[in-house]
Amino acid sequence: MTDFAFSGLSPDAVLDALESCGIYPESGLLALNSYENRVYQFVTDDARRLVVKFYRPQRWTDTQIQEEHDFALELAANDIPMVPPMKIGGHTLHHANGFRFAVFPSVGGRQFEVDNLDQLEWMGRFIGRIHRVAQAQPFATRPTLDVASYLKKPREELQHSQLLPSHLRTAFFAILDPVISATTAAYRCDDSSQIRLHGDCHPGNILWRDGPMFVDLDDCRMGPAIQDLWMMLCGDRQQQMLQLDVLIEAYEEFNDFDRKQLALIEPLRAMRMVHYMAWLSARWQDPAFPRAFPWFAEDKYWEGQILALKEQMSALQEKPLTQGF
Repeated sequence: MTDFAFSGLSPDAVLDALESCGIYPESGLLALNSYENRVYQFVTDDARRLVVKFYRPQRWTDTQIQEEHDFALELAANDIPMVPPMKIGGHTLHHANGFRFAVFPSVGGRQFEVDNLDQLEWMGRFIGRIHRVAQAQPFATRPTLDVASYLKKPREELQHSQLLPSHLRTAFFAILDPVISATTAAYRCDDSSQIRLHGDCHPGNILWRDGPMFVDLDDCRMGPAIQDLWMMLCGDRQQQMLQLDVLIEAYEEFNDFDRKQLALIEPLRAMRMVHYMAWLSARWQDPAFPRAFPWFAEDKYWEGQILALKEQMSALQEKPLTQGF
């Protein structure tokens, strides 16, 4: 299986790209977990530990990547613990051998604990601060979180996917289509409530040191504020209501929160489920994906997704999560 997107990104090409920026790795290149892009950690000849990120070709335009970088720099300038790209020669986005790349300082930390209410309180405060900065202006070229890109296009991908077993197709679409219809009807988000978002604010994109450190704005886009909060919820309904109380009370120390957006949690969850399946299908020709997600091509996975979609359909029909204050 050939990785056409990154077929030219050999170790020598990575080193040539870094040397074009005056960076000379002394260590080897350690590949970090990243599927959409290619990311390597290394130590330079002047003892700096850095990370280089090569963007997947044709996914974003240069302007869209630059908006990501500018947003990260804007947040860092407002004392928000975000890891922004380094400016080298006055630029954060660089080109070499047909690839776009950026260099970041390497930061360490442990994983954010989703069931830790103290850490959730910290997260609520910082996301409130992020959104206070974010709402000052919109993105000009980054996409919007909408049903077209998270439901309709993914359904087309799944319709043509050879990875969905033929004997499960009827059962799969018999529940997928009602979920898409119910989600489309429930996802009501007008332009006035859309702000710049981290977009993929899940525990894997948060490092914990003396507090949270936010990384990876690769999926930043316009959308409702609740998108950057709901992925931190876990457990049963009662636990999630408690977590929302903690998150939003802390969030509102720095920014107002529109409680009507609580009704968007289950539609957003459904959109992420559908988009995720289609993303795996669309990227399957990249050999990193079969290695990392071997279960995606198995009957058991699709049987599980049919069940998960049925459960999500029930969740869409329940009353939205509410807060206790």
